Amino acid sequence: MKGSNPSMKVSKACLKNVFTVVLIFIYVLLTAVAAFLAYQTITDFMEKLNHPVMSVTYKEVDSFAPPGIALYPGKAQLLGCKHHYHDYIPPLVDPGKPQEVDCVIDKVTYYDPFKNQTQKKAMVVRGPSEVRKKELIFMQFSHNETEEDFSAITYMLFAKYSDLNESADKSEFMMDCERNYSTWTFSGGFRTWVKMSLVRTSGKSDEAVEFRQESGVVKFNDKRPELERTNELFFVVFEWRDPFMQEIREIVTANAWNSIAILCGVFMALFKAANFAKLSIRWIIKLRKRHLRNKTRELKQIS
Repeated sequence: MKGSNPSMKVSKACLKNVFTVVLIFIYVLLTAVAAFLAYQTITDFMEKLNHPVMSVTYKEVDSFAPPGIALYPGKAQLLGCKHHYHDYIPPLVDPGKPQEVDCVIDKVTYYDPFKNQTQKKAMVVRGPSEVRKKELIFMQFSHNETEEDFSAITYMLFAKYSDLNESADKSEFMMDCERNYSTWTFSGGFRTWVKMSLVRTSGKSDEAVEFRQESGVVKFNDKRPELERTNELFFVVFEWRDPFMQEIREIVTANAWNSIAILCGVFMALFKAANFAKLSIRWIIKLRKRHLRNKTRELKQIS
């Protein structure tokens, strides 16, 4: 029995040492997992904070505020501008001749914001409003100079025609519009049907309004005498696409309280791991002292 005691004590010591190593490994693993979770939580929070998601909703309206349609005809001449309803445009009578004009039109001269000292002349038309009645504006232009390689008229849309009249400086207002809105063109010899839709984008601190459009082009069958065909004709129709206004909002999905709760859980795990490590170290020291006492006792017995 006495001969077996040393081997049993050695095996117990080895078992305790292995168990100690396992405890230390578990502590290191818990610490690493907790640190990774803390880093991942902070990284995800910053990522969501800097990259908000876009929420898209559609608001149905009975009518829109009349938009401003700024046209830049150059040397082209306005022949007619008329409101129609229910997508019905009567057959053309005497195309190329002056027609009825019942649109509200304002002419503004200003300097191009992108080209210094370049003057621009805009013909600003009060756009359609009654989307339920399918109100549209049908405009005709003529251009009798054909030296250009390509013939087109540029136009720009802005949110409210009333903003122009309420502006103290119309030239400055048009310059701001050109900085913020896109421009499009329609060609001669065709009827371009422009269907507009309005998009409002709300950011963290500001709100932007922009137009999107769908356009269809139909060739004009020119039945005028040959001599009159040198005077090129332009036709354009402006109409609202549908009674829905698209609203886009930036939403920050980062929730500070959720992140704080996760971090609190991580810190609690770290605290538990540290407490576990402290108890393990105390237990290891206790085992070490006991082992030394037993070893000292055995040496005394031998001597």
